Amino acid sequence: MNTVHSPDDAAGKPPLALIAGPTASGKSDLALRLAGALKAQGREAVIVNADSAQVYADLAVLSARPMRHQMSGIPHQLFGTWDGAQACSAADWASAAKAVIAEVHGAGGVPILVGGTGLYLRTLLDGIAPVPEIDPAIRAEVRALPVAEAHAALAREDPARAAMLAPADAARISRALEVVRSTGRILAQWQQERSGGIGADVTLHAAVLLPDRAWLYERCEQRFAAMLGGGAIGEVEALLARNLDPALPVMRAIGVPEIASYLRGVCSLDEASAAGAQATRNYAKRQYTWFRRQPPPEWKRIETFDVDIFAHFETLLHH
Repeated sequence: MNTVHSPDDAAGKPPLALIAGPTASGKSDLALRLAGALKAQGREAVIVNADSAQVYADLAVLSARPMRHQMSGIPHQLFGTWDGAQACSAADWASAAKAVIAEVHGAGGVPILVGGTGLYLRTLLDGIAPVPEIDPAIRAEVRALPVAEAHAALAREDPARAAMLAPADAARISRALEVVRSTGRILAQWQQERSGGIGADVTLHAAVLLPDRAWLYERCEQRFAAMLGGGAIGEVEALLARNLDPALPVMRAIGVPEIASYLRGVCSLDEASAAGAQATRNYAKRQYTWFRRQPPPEWKRIETFDVDIFAHFETLLHH
């Protein structure tokens, strides 16, 4: 992620706040506090979702999407906007986010991006790589490969990308391999030609929440247990009743496969609960690593539990 801004070089550019980090790290609470502080100054704030699960109407419980009574009267956008039958790609989300951000800026307000989907944020800020359509035959051939074979092939054809990816990361391995085979260029070359990002047009005020890992993982477990008792099972029942394509993102969201296994009699509820909690922890771990390493150093890393918003968003709040 190449977006780097400082208050000194962003004169005249509208503000964009960003609160990122792993799941269950407290992003939503911090966003509400920041929005409240802006509102107390007479400035309108709008919270904009940047989480790939919270975009789906079908995943209110399993995505921990904020409910209306939790919004403290602050406008929220792009939460539950997509029906699960329609996949929301990073490009789809970025296009919608651009429109919302432009509308908020046009009204003199401050958009607050909140989420843990790095690809969404990167696409919005840095733009989209102009990778051509992949040859369907090549895509089918690549995606039929066992992940170990695909990773070995990628190590031969794009060794730098293979070294960056976990050997079990089937989706990213397949993507990188199909790109090099279909276009004759490695993914990194296409990514150097990104276009359409808004990063250069805004004053970015970014914070990344990286709380204590043990605390985070415990919170992940508690949250998943609360979801099971708070409607998640019924949510998955409703999804299964729709007979959606199992490859859709909504069907692969954390908690959906695990609860679906329970509903189909494949495992017990305790086993589904343990698997869902483990999947949540694994996801949080991947997010934690990504947000610690990938964003530019100008994005403030916050490791404390008691966040002083006036210190971390000093420039924005003293505008």
